[in-house]
Amino acid sequence: MPLEIVTVPCLTDNYAFLLHAPISGLTALVDAPEAAPIEAELAKRGWNLDFILITHHHADHIQAVDALREKFDTTVIGAEADAHRLPALDMKVKDGTVFSLASEEVRVMDVSGHTNGHIAFYLPNAKALFSADSLMALGCGRLFEGTAEEMFASLSKMAALPAETTVFSGHEYTQANAKFALTVDPNNEDLLARVASIDAAREKGEATVPSNLGLELATNPFLRPHIAELQTQLNMVGASPDAVFAEIRRRKDNF
Repeated sequence: MPLEIVTVPCLTDNYAFLLHAPISGLTALVDAPEAAPIEAELAKRGWNLDFILITHHHADHIQAVDALREKFDTTVIGAEADAHRLPALDMKVKDGTVFSLASEEVRVMDVSGHTNGHIAFYLPNAKALFSADSLMALGCGRLFEGTAEEMFASLSKMAALPAETTVFSGHEYTQANAKFALTVDPNNEDLLARVASIDAAREKGEATVPSNLGLELATNPFLRPHIAELQTQLNMVGASPDAVFAEIRRRKDNF
């Protein structure tokens, strides 16, 4: 039976994700922004919480870890490089670490840029990427600690995954990201269609996360700095993708 993935809205615009293996009954959580909605979802489904996977140290991704640990017998997994500013870790991982949740293989990717030590979790069998604040729906995380070169390298690693991968990112920022994307890639027909779909979804109060990697490759400007038309829009024809990415990020910061 396939892995069941449940999106849990938290705080004002955060998302946490519950991963449940029906055969074993084991349940994992990716990031812990707020205890109450996560506990409510677990209770509604009759699930225990066996694992908590942490992507990075920002409070809106970890502040409920200790409260959940007190209530559940759970194993907390996070980046070895970030351990000094994360809740106590039962398992420390790094880029290239592979481990199992029930029968699901989990691959750890260092995706530093938004923060140093930010990791993503890729589950190849489930075709799922939990990217938090690195690759986001129509965007990427602000560069609080890393450089543009580091973030572009991280995004490039994720962009190389299979196009059918589902991208579970950490926030409902897609509509704002879409408004910016139109300023740098206004003639992209795939983007125009996606923006209309996003606006319709948000009008109905529907989530725009998760997204699809193939759609991100076609519409997310932060994955497209090598595209000639986008370079033309930025007056950067022939510039390196790193430089074009840095300019897109600079413009988004000031948007």
